Amino acid sequence: MKLINIKYSVIAFAVVLSATSCSEEFLNVEPKGTALEDNYYTNEAEAYSGLVAVYDVLGKQSRGFENMICMLNAGSDDFYAGGGGATDGTGIQSFSDYSISPVTIPGSFWNDFYQGVFRANILLQKLPNVPMDAAKKTRFTAEAKALRAYYYFELVRTFKNIPLIITPILPSEIYNVVQSSPEEVYAQIEKDLQEAMSGLPNTLTDVNNEAGRFTKGSVQALLGKVYLYEGKNTQAAAELAVVNGTPGATSIYGYKLVNNFSDLWVISNKFNSEAIIEITHTDKSNADWGNWGSGSDEGNSVNVMVGPRGFSRTTNSTAPDYASGWSFNTLSQSLYDALKLDPRFNATVVDMKALKAAGLADYSPGYKDTGYFLKKFMPLTSDVSTGGGASVLNYKQNVYAIRLADTYLMEAEALGGSGARAQALLNAVRARVGLAPVPVSTSAILAERRLELAGEGHRWFDLVRTGQAAAVLSSRGFTAGKNEIWPIPLKELENTKIVQNPNYN
Repeated sequence: MKLINIKYSVIAFAVVLSATSCSEEFLNVEPKGTALEDNYYTNEAEAYSGLVAVYDVLGKQSRGFENMICMLNAGSDDFYAGGGGATDGTGIQSFSDYSISPVTIPGSFWNDFYQGVFRANILLQKLPNVPMDAAKKTRFTAEAKALRAYYYFELVRTFKNIPLIITPILPSEIYNVVQSSPEEVYAQIEKDLQEAMSGLPNTLTDVNNEAGRFTKGSVQALLGKVYLYEGKNTQAAAELAVVNGTPGATSIYGYKLVNNFSDLWVISNKFNSEAIIEITHTDKSNADWGNWGSGSDEGNSVNVMVGPRGFSRTTNSTAPDYASGWSFNTLSQSLYDALKLDPRFNATVVDMKALKAAGLADYSPGYKDTGYFLKKFMPLTSDVSTGGGASVLNYKQNVYAIRLADTYLMEAEALGGSGARAQALLNAVRARVGLAPVPVSTSAILAERRLELAGEGHRWFDLVRTGQAAAVLSSRGFTAGKNEIWPIPLKELENTKIVQNPNYN
């Protein structure tokens, strides 16, 4: 699916359609307020454009300065916020040291995912009356439901106490919206995902034009993950077993661990056999500072954020020619030590301290510098965009929201960290990088997740959902009973019935 080519925005509750153009295809819609929405969705092409707009919010994982990956890494024990100084990104810095408050939490982490929800709600309301092929309508409906579930999952596991809105509402109604219980939200997420699976293909038949669209397998993987977060381990294991198939082999959905771990981070290796939900990026959107983080930009911002500042190689150096970045998400000594003897180290970490000591390269240390950088997302100068816009905002590396090694380890955990299948799943992840088996246990699985998925935005959630966050993050300032969830942005409380999360008042 060419998500990079067609864009429009649904602005908050008012649902104002507007046009932003990309390099290949254009949807020119003159914005005329809510009346335009009444006249839209008159054919399949417009419904498809609406679906693309729902998908677009997936980019929140890695697009813009306020992206989920860098934010979540910064709050874990494995990374610091880093950057240029203590005030370089108040939101990410305050999450990293747990001074985060309703004032410092970036509002986009609430607003962007709700924008995705609202877009899905509009599309689901309009689709029944769109004259189009019935099979395509069924698929569009399934995708919209699955995407709504994805966005609600992100909202409920970060903010917990959130409004549940599943139909379009008028601007005048926003002030009377109240929060639902987490249980109600999770029930809706389950319902959307269960209903979506039957309307989706098992695999994509036209990968060139559909890559990035949800399939039955990707939605089943997400449902298994949702069950795991709810503590419904039996259901989680059942769903994930179908997704995973025989450990180490190819599943019914075509998923298989790639042979070489390092190949996962080759920028051209998009939509490989391990990718289950993959976030698309392009160097063709001409993103610039004026629209960075707005949704019309489509570059991967993690790439520029995690690279070392002022990187340079010495004469005749054999060091890779990395592109300079902004030194966010510097590794902690703890993660470095855990990975140092692991086969995944060289694909995960760049030891700038060692390169500098060897006289091979130099850099300008940033805030909370440790000398260790996240290689998974560090581009080379040859990867820098030569197109329009600001080159540092137009990196094209895709991002995995869920990949097969992740679902292997989630299933093993859901199985209680015991038994022959859990052992086989853990063994397969380790064997891929040449590691011998270790006895399976919940602690062994979580330790494997830390090393396998390092820097991909999972660690903080893993600590919170397993009850380890207070102990592991106490030195960062984490407060039990408070920091397991984020504060609701102050603006969302003004003149509304929304109540702040506990201990953030």
